[in-house]
Amino acid sequence: MTSAFAFTLAGASALIFLARLVAPQLPLARLAVRLSVVDTVLLVCGVVGLAFHCAAMFYRTIFDGMPLGPLVDMVNAMNVASIMLYVVPAALVLIGMRRQNWVSLAVLALALLFVGVTMYAGSPLNVHLGAIFAAVVALVSQIALFAIPPWRRAAKP
Repeated sequence: MTSAFAFTLAGASALIFLARLVAPQLPLARLAVRLSVVDTVLLVCGVVGLAFHCAAMFYRTIFDGMPLGPLVDMVNAMNVASIMLYVVPAALVLIGMRRQNWVSLAVLALALLFVGVTMYAGSPLNVHLGAIFAAVVALVSQIALFAIPPWRRAAKP
């Protein structure tokens, strides 16, 4: 993963979240659902797990000198442990977003499935990176368009 890809992905995500702050119509009142505290914790844990998995694969050197070496090695082994270290955080994200619009949740589930398939089925790197980009944009868009944090009141239609 190049730095340009990472910065482009971060920039696209930031623009989507910025739209949430700037556009008073967001989140979409008719479809917005407030996340519970448990949903938020599950979502954050899942995102952290997926970010760790991605960083362990593409930016292994950032973990040098940290006690996470065995986990990083498990991720890079591309075996059952590596698959579980991807599937569990992905499932946590989906469980955390389970109350959201079912169509966007299905899109997110398919995007995460596509990431997993391209990762473990030996797809070309550019296909896998495209899947990662699509999954991140799907998650960020779903949060920006439909999710209300637990500390805010529900949106009024």
